[in-house]
Amino acid sequence: MLPLDDPKWEELRGGYRLPYNPSSVLKKLESNVEIAAAWEELWTELHHQGDVGKASYAAVPHLVRIQRERGGLGWNLYALVSAIEVERRRKGNPPLPEWLTDSYFQSWRELVEIGIVDLKQTDDPLTIRSILGALALAKGAVKLGVLISYLDESEIDELLEERLEWSRLYR
Repeated sequence: MLPLDDPKWEELRGGYRLPYNPSSVLKKLESNVEIAAAWEELWTELHHQGDVGKASYAAVPHLVRIQRERGGLGWNLYALVSAIEVERRRKGNPPLPEWLTDSYFQSWRELVEIGIVDLKQTDDPLTIRSILGALALAKGAVKLGVLISYLDESEIDELLEERLEWSRLYR
């Protein structure tokens, strides 16, 4: 894991393909300071219209670590790391750097354990969906993870109406 005070952060690029150092924002999450603004910045800078960068990848182990150490990151954690993982596979996004590979994939293994615990503790539909999407990605069910992570409630309703006659059978 790249230490938050490592100068290498200054060389990394985010979702806009511009240099972006998320370390100060990650420290805010870690300290439980300005949480809403921190998430807004991370969503904006680490993921932009399908584009991610090496700063996006380097942030994932820290986000998982913060959740493990203090909890409370909620749906944003699972949704953002899922978006980064899905887009990591997209042509045109940079490959995962070799120096980050071990900590990146280790954080995904840890996310499974953390997600199971968090799933037991929430009743929030968005958080449940975000956790389930991340768990599917972590376990290699990429298409299912994409489906769960990227569809919103209206799209899920439409899918159920069209494919499963949901309203007639289950309501």
